[in-house]
Amino acid sequence: MPELPEMEHYRSQLSELLCGQKITGVTVNREATINESIENFTAGLTDRSILFVERKGKHLLFHLDDGRRLHLHLMLGGWLAFGEQGPKKDSHFQVILTFGNGYSLYFGGLRLGYLHRITAKAAIEELKELGPDPFDSRLTSEAFKKRLAGKKGKLKTTLTDQRFLAGIGNCYSDEICFDAKIHPALSSNELDEAQIEHLYTSMRKVLTEAKEAGGYMEHPLTTSDTVTGGYNAKCRVYDRQEEPCYDCGTEIKLETLTGRKMFYCPVCQPRS
Repeated sequence: MPELPEMEHYRSQLSELLCGQKITGVTVNREATINESIENFTAGLTDRSILFVERKGKHLLFHLDDGRRLHLHLMLGGWLAFGEQGPKKDSHFQVILTFGNGYSLYFGGLRLGYLHRITAKAAIEELKELGPDPFDSRLTSEAFKKRLAGKKGKLKTTLTDQRFLAGIGNCYSDEICFDAKIHPALSSNELDEAQIEHLYTSMRKVLTEAKEAGGYMEHPLTTSDTVTGGYNAKCRVYDRQEEPCYDCGTEIKLETLTGRKMFYCPVCQPRS
């Protein structure tokens, strides 16, 4: 699933490609992906311009010139492509937006994800339960420590709870815990102050590195995009079960925790 680094990478690229562009064509191949009839969705978007693109956690909001928003959540397996034509047949994309410059934005893999046209008020309402962004200037190490205080669940479960922090999922929760040398199955309230400080530092470090490397998903936005997916080769534990730890050589372990895959090094991240 795309997480904060992937969605921020999309936002950064789309801001340059789409801002000020007028939507001249709308194709919907799967009505369940949108929140209204195809006729209303098409009429509501045609001749509208995108003012800017905003990210909230794992969500993208395309701000339209009529005050409405396009709310995108890719969920599991969703991805985007932009260009004169998509990397697959048009019928393989759930929604396609074409712009005045002749280029199109393709929304693929949205069997669970969605693209909704909503009001600004509805956008606020739909996202009001999200926790703070890990890069919010108000989320200092002390504020992070206070948010973690009293949390009794497993650390990985806490980090992936979008009400606790917005944007962290399976991949980066494991990468953050490895960088902090903390076992992801420890209870959040077991951590001492030093561990919490390391966790906070690792969170910002790992997410920054992942953003700069283009995230771990290997779906380039454009044919000239050579950055997307660059973090996949930099993952230290995620999806590396039975491979040697880069720090100590021990075999990376894979377990399941509350229905989620959990990758860790048993030596670098002891349970006690």
